[in-house]
Amino acid sequence: MFDFSDIGEALRLTNAKILRLKQPQLHMTETNPQNESPVSRPKLQKFLAQSGLCSRRKGETWIADGVVSVNGQIASLGCRVNPDKDVVKVNGKRVQAHTQSPLTLMVNKPKGFTCSNEDEHAERLIFDLLERKHKSFRLFCAGRLDVESEGLVILTNDGSLAHRLTHPSNEVKKRYQVELNIPLTAEHLPLLKKGTTVEDEFLRIDELRAKNGKPVGSQRLELSLGHGKKREIRRIFLHFGYRIKKLRRVAIGGLALHKLPLGQYRELERKEIGLLFPKEVS
Repeated sequence: MFDFSDIGEALRLTNAKILRLKQPQLHMTETNPQNESPVSRPKLQKFLAQSGLCSRRKGETWIADGVVSVNGQIASLGCRVNPDKDVVKVNGKRVQAHTQSPLTLMVNKPKGFTCSNEDEHAERLIFDLLERKHKSFRLFCAGRLDVESEGLVILTNDGSLAHRLTHPSNEVKKRYQVELNIPLTAEHLPLLKKGTTVEDEFLRIDELRAKNGKPVGSQRLELSLGHGKKREIRRIFLHFGYRIKKLRRVAIGGLALHKLPLGQYRELERKEIGLLFPKEVS
């Protein structure tokens, strides 16, 4: 005769295994509803950028450093959030979803101003140049100039725009005017364009010419870069024995300073923002 109690026990164990397999799937469905698209659940670094708190790249750094939490748990790169439900914090302070209207400014930064939202060692910040009505916006620098340099800087609360401007893969061209302490020699012209390694980092000038005549023998040069490593221009010229007396950024992409006075700024219209990416416009 069959022992029906054994069959019943086998069925009970089988059902228990099925339930255990299903439970994680139900949990995943609750945390990632199928009716929510990636647009409604942006990646965490994109959410931070859209909040106007930082650029997307800076957000990635914060996440990697473990200073960002979601619903009380330390976040990891690649996770998605629901801006309406999830509680996102940076260094213990809650980050609210972006509510301000988009604002992008072009600034003609003078020498002596630091491109940072806060720096206890800086005497003056670039944001000190702004009027009160613009200081209420959560702006940040989309690409920086060192304190000794002057010229065009973009301030924005649009994290996606800042990411496009600063990510190396986009190779947004920036044009500069420099004045050297001594004339450029024929020996160093091809070396600057070829590039060299300085402090374990490869540095290179993409284009180099003189405003009037040939660059060799000139102290005043115009050059362009499609990348933006820290103090790259100063470092590569110093490597070859030159000291830069003056450095001025005059254009980013197809957007130029033109007659914007030093220390002044203005809002950019949408079509002018498009000039920052001339490849896309054409």
